[in-house]
Amino acid sequence: MKRRLYLFLTITSFVSSFLFCSCGGGGEDANPSDSGKPVKGTIGVSVLTLGNPFFSVIADNVKIEAAKHGYDVIVVDGDRNVQKQANQIDDFLTKGVAAIVLNPCDRISTGAAIKKANDAGIPVFTCDLKCVAEGADVVSHVGSDNLQGGKLAGEAMVEALGESGGKVLVVHFPQANSCQLRVQGFKEVINNYNQGKESGQIVVVTELDGGGVRDEGYKVTEDTLQAHPDLAGVFAINDPSALGARAALEKAGKQDQVKIVAFDGQPEGKQAIKDGKIYADPVQFPDKIGVRTVELILSYFNGEDVPSEVLIPTELYRQEDGLKDASLN
Repeated sequence: MKRRLYLFLTITSFVSSFLFCSCGGGGEDANPSDSGKPVKGTIGVSVLTLGNPFFSVIADNVKIEAAKHGYDVIVVDGDRNVQKQANQIDDFLTKGVAAIVLNPCDRISTGAAIKKANDAGIPVFTCDLKCVAEGADVVSHVGSDNLQGGKLAGEAMVEALGESGGKVLVVHFPQANSCQLRVQGFKEVINNYNQGKESGQIVVVTELDGGGVRDEGYKVTEDTLQAHPDLAGVFAINDPSALGARAALEKAGKQDQVKIVAFDGQPEGKQAIKDGKIYADPVQFPDKIGVRTVELILSYFNGEDVPSEVLIPTELYRQEDGLKDASLN
């Protein structure tokens, strides 16, 4: 589905743009309709959650970049709810958007809603989180190279635990394909490290769903400490999960015993790394993800072939990086 009859979609979107405006905010320059510029159409964006700054940055950059090229943008919060996101996609279709951008709330279940967009002839793009449902046609996906990032996280854990090794908890969010890849990369490095070692191995003792949020990260870490009081490490799939884990460690008085490696590089996570509360993060670049997604949409509208996937490498961020980071306190 790399090419469609776009003329009809553009006319439909042009007409619909007079019937509604973006509800995502973002300032006077965020949407062309706000500044009196002619509107070419509207792009509908449903993010996993606006409660996570990472997805807000993606949405903000989609709005800013799309406005430069004459497109309005509607941003809505999927709230981690597959049915709510499906209803939002239905609403986008009713309003005749020119394209849809998703952070799928579930890598498989969201496929049914994407198929509806496919049937309506509306191109779908995903960013950060990927849909792998059979039959769901996504024009292009833009995200971090999560497998590469997971490997960096594994290397950081090896570095943090040293020759002593020890037991590790993985705070997962298995509904997201990106997190599956992060954990896969992490475990590949850990398994390779353990090869031939008779002592000092790093052992993943449990993988628990932390929901990608602080409260659940706290709970699963607290539960794991009861079962494994000698826990040595935590790999959390994002900063909110890691900060929840850190709070559980502090409550148990084990913040010096257990090393945390996270993922994201949100400002709060970077500050925690600078303060020595998290050992390291493979950092992502949500601003680049948002801008690149719009670039691919525009290329598609111009009838160009676009890649099915664009991956942006992560970079490992340690305490020494935090100490040099002028954006932190």
